[in-house]
Amino acid sequence: MRPEDLRPRQAAGAASEEELREALAREFAVVGSRARRVDGAAKLTGRALYTDDLAPPGLLHARILRSPHAHARILAIDASAALALEGVKAVVTGRDMPVRYGIIPWTRDEYPLALDKARYIGDAVAAVAAVDEDTADAALRLIRVEYQPLPPVLDPREAADPPEGAVPVHEPAKPGRNGNVTKHVHLEFGDVDAKLAESDVVVEGEYYFEGSTHTPIEPHCAIGWYDATGKLTVWSATQVPHYLHRELARVLDLDVARVRVVQPVVGGAFGGKSEPFDLEFCVAKLAMLTGRPVKILYTREEVFYAHRGRHPMLTSHKLGADREGHILAVDARNLLDGGAYASFGLVTAYYSGQLLTAPYRFGSYRFDATRVYTNKPACGPKRGHGSVQPRFAFEVQLDKLAERLGLDPIELRRRNFMADAPRTINELRVQSNGFLQCLDAVERASGWKERFRKLPWGRGLGVAGSCYISGTNYPIYPNDMPQSAAQIQVERSGRVTVFVGASEIGQGSDTVPAMIVAEELGVPLDYVRVLSADTDLVPVDLGAYSSRETFMMGNAVLDAARTLRDLVATTLAGAWSIPTDRVALCGGWALDVASPETRIPISEAFNLAEAKHGSLGATGSYNTPKDVHGSYRGGTIGASPAYSFTAHVAEVEVEAETGVVRVGKIWVAHDCGRALNPVLVEGQMEGSAYMGFGEALMEAMTYKDADHGKAGLHNGPSLLDYRIPTSLDTPEICSLIVESVDPEGPYGAKEAGEGPLHPSIPAIANAIFDAVGVRIDRIPFDPPRVWRALQDPGARARWQGCRASPPEVAAAAD
Repeated sequence: MRPEDLRPRQAAGAASEEELREALAREFAVVGSRARRVDGAAKLTGRALYTDDLAPPGLLHARILRSPHAHARILAIDASAALALEGVKAVVTGRDMPVRYGIIPWTRDEYPLALDKARYIGDAVAAVAAVDEDTADAALRLIRVEYQPLPPVLDPREAADPPEGAVPVHEPAKPGRNGNVTKHVHLEFGDVDAKLAESDVVVEGEYYFEGSTHTPIEPHCAIGWYDATGKLTVWSATQVPHYLHRELARVLDLDVARVRVVQPVVGGAFGGKSEPFDLEFCVAKLAMLTGRPVKILYTREEVFYAHRGRHPMLTSHKLGADREGHILAVDARNLLDGGAYASFGLVTAYYSGQLLTAPYRFGSYRFDATRVYTNKPACGPKRGHGSVQPRFAFEVQLDKLAERLGLDPIELRRRNFMADAPRTINELRVQSNGFLQCLDAVERASGWKERFRKLPWGRGLGVAGSCYISGTNYPIYPNDMPQSAAQIQVERSGRVTVFVGASEIGQGSDTVPAMIVAEELGVPLDYVRVLSADTDLVPVDLGAYSSRETFMMGNAVLDAARTLRDLVATTLAGAWSIPTDRVALCGGWALDVASPETRIPISEAFNLAEAKHGSLGATGSYNTPKDVHGSYRGGTIGASPAYSFTAHVAEVEVEAETGVVRVGKIWVAHDCGRALNPVLVEGQMEGSAYMGFGEALMEAMTYKDADHGKAGLHNGPSLLDYRIPTSLDTPEICSLIVESVDPEGPYGAKEAGEGPLHPSIPAIANAIFDAVGVRIDRIPFDPPRVWRALQDPGARARWQGCRASPPEVAAAAD
């Protein structure tokens, strides 16, 4: 064998010398390219394995018994008949797991199975493991539960101010308090009342946002296995494996080092899988009792009861401005219907006010938010957590202000842009802001100047803007450790493996670290392997929520990759007797940038470094800076290391005779910092706009009220009854990427997964007004609601008045 045959083969498709020179002339070789997703082929070909695809030997199937009452005391449970059924291996009830859990440590209020009370129709009461699902279902029918029904609390206003003697959903933490209140927040910045008094124009409005749910393609699923060594493994379609890992150990009283959580491929989540659920505790406990693997797959109906979706929110806004349209005061009051349990509710109450203060400059600001319990499925985080509802209200308020002042709505937003202000009124630090470029982009692309207030009756344009966080400054449980971490291992062939705790839920978080490593280490993208979301293998990452993965995990991976890059470059600089900054790793080669003909395959460069320094590997981590928030109580909640910005223009057609609204096109301009992969960014922008469009026109989690025999029963817990847009309903979406490079983000990147949703709903609402002269301040804008609004005889006159005095003319007169 020749010596050269022992040399590692050069990467397939490695760059030629000419291609290398071109790559070196660019700022980036991989970042910014429209690269394929690293998990795309497996998903497209059906090779990807989801949790329900897994079937360990000896697998048992479990089902959960759920309460038929919205509010009831549990007096007794008799499972003897179920246990006697052939094929049943175990039954568990609340007494088997009597430890409360919850994603927020200060508001743990759930048991894996209801212990003393059922608090909504669908609350979990018992679970059965059997040899198959049919046997488990039959066993559920044999369990006898003695309930004492209680009057359900269904109206959030009644929950906030209950009548004398009413039974609260939860007992108060302290005597004399209202047990129905999860969290009350009141914050004020500046003298709001004085600024309102000096305002030339005051606009008031009340808005209601009906709750909505996530409807991922994949239902929740979990498998538990307690092996002979006493180690618990749970496979789960979760998006927060690290938090699930901790809560399983705490609730089941296990050594956390003997618990493993594995996240297989996840078929969508959107926030709906961002906390522990009853099924994960049940499969774990049943596996411990039976010594066999146990699986629970939710039915689609159970997914609706598990919920944790968008909070119904009643919002009252008062907006004061001077005659030029500059915002002097904003006074907002939010009442949030949280359902039966706290979930992320403490955070939601803060987000409903804290995230409203950009991209505009406020002269003063006050918000009061109350999140209450009701006897309905618990609400939690859905894409754009906590801030979609108030953003709808505020952006419609801005449109009403523009109408009152005769200003173009885009011009009004430009006048109030926070410009170079480094802090919002509530002291959130903003270091990059491309909102004006977003407004410019949608204005040009939509033909706004030529068409706004000029389209015929029934057609209209509307605009809205927003901002959102790129990860939260504050971890859900307080600690000073990194919020994200990464490990990189380099193999002698040139293959690089990245270990990250990030949760790939369809947003592309496995592709981002691969691209960063390929950029920094110069290896072909298909030479990078990414292993994620297995608590036995990867470092801690807090999960896929608050749009944190690209930003925080990306920074951690970049930290580790640059450590390795510097090690390899230093080795080659010594071997070639050149300065370190002349060494480049690019396109499968290591080379001297001043003399590119001096080059070796990247695998040889790795081998030289390993020979000198030992096995090649590095770790990296990221934690948020300490100065991104205010020092007041609650200032950390809603604070982020960076903020994205978005503007939408929507074009609608309203059928006056029926109230049907058709959205023809949505132009979406989103400031994502640097677009690491434009394909992924565009996909997130389109998905966000689609979801906002669906909430605007169709979606509503509604329940039977107290006048019905089944008060609190979901009106449509199926995809036949709960309306979401199909491909035939969805409008054309035009994605316009805006890049305002943020100094804190990896290569300047910010979020793109949630921010682009926010303006969809108010832009459609504002377009309806432009089309037919009516304001729809309640979600969804379904045909009956729009038709009733159109019965207002003044609608046509308002529409004609807007066109008789175009905003440009009125603005010039000012």
